[in-house]
Amino acid sequence: MHIVLQLIPKKYLIGGTLILLGLSGLLIMSTIVAITGEFESDSQQSDVTEIEGGGIGVGTANVSPEVMKYQPLLEKYAQKHGLDASYVPIMMALMMQESGGRGNDPMQSSESFCGSVGCISSPELSVDKGVLHFKSVLEKAHYDLKLCLQSYNFGGGFINYVMKNGGKYTPELAISFSQLQYQKVKHTGNYHCVRPEMVPYSACYGDAKYVDAVLKYYTGTITADGKPAAPASGGSGGKSGVKVIDAGKTLIGKTRYVFGGGRSQSDINAGRFDCSSFVRWAFEQVGMNVGPMSGVTTDTLKTQGQAINPKDMKPGDVVFFDTYKIDGHVGIYVGNNQFLGCQGKTGVAIASMAKGTYFGERFNGRVKRF
Repeated sequence: MHIVLQLIPKKYLIGGTLILLGLSGLLIMSTIVAITGEFESDSQQSDVTEIEGGGIGVGTANVSPEVMKYQPLLEKYAQKHGLDASYVPIMMALMMQESGGRGNDPMQSSESFCGSVGCISSPELSVDKGVLHFKSVLEKAHYDLKLCLQSYNFGGGFINYVMKNGGKYTPELAISFSQLQYQKVKHTGNYHCVRPEMVPYSACYGDAKYVDAVLKYYTGTITADGKPAAPASGGSGGKSGVKVIDAGKTLIGKTRYVFGGGRSQSDINAGRFDCSSFVRWAFEQVGMNVGPMSGVTTDTLKTQGQAINPKDMKPGDVVFFDTYKIDGHVGIYVGNNQFLGCQGKTGVAIASMAKGTYFGERFNGRVKRF
């Protein structure tokens, strides 16, 4: 063997060695992906990301990547301040209108916090105080969400004005309030119409069309009282939860895990799914729209529905796992410490989440009921 090696030119030996090393690296990476099977397609983020939200009506907020990165902070401070997480997509739409997620005060909450513009220089403090202010205004507006949004722009005086003039937000009240306030401050020269169409009305205080401006980033329905709606008939954890499981089980043995799969009808027809696209498909089979086919991810799914204590899990609840990232994998709880999901080696299958198992050690306690 030594003599054979001596007869082979050195450059071929080196080249062959590099090729073998490269193939070994590819084999190792393929094995890792196949074992974990939880990778979600972060690369599918485009200039606008669709975020799903429940509670106030399942809808879609279209926000930039700059706003998208604040979703975890918005969830964190919604929980801290006792605000239902279903309002997170609306607050993301609000942030999109306020700043597009740019700058040190992305929620423009300086004035509500300290009474002057520019006193907040920490994005996290902006989110903290912005969420707190949103909740406060929402409660004062008696959960009239449009009144809450317009008051976020005008200030609390608009709520008092509305309460004296019918008690519910209307576009006409927003214009008349802007007119009245502008008459009081126009002598300062500091106020100018942000919208040309408001000039004929002399409605140049704030943005009288702020509600429309925010909601153009949110597509969906809003309940009459603006409050998060409890899931009907017990939600996915009730009878419909069993139906979701039954629907999902029909794919056992008929699919394979494909990174980013399940986001086109051709993928679905061919049985190519990843974890979040499978969950979306299963709920679609029982008449529940939990996200767009092309844009569903674990991050969009986790903003939906009602948060459930893990001790109160029921079949049909949606469970999340920290794998390659926080909430990197998702599945549907079936009971007895098991869940139905699309995993790397098996495709759609029932897997254990009991303590000591791969998924049991990665279950992060996030449970949502759709």
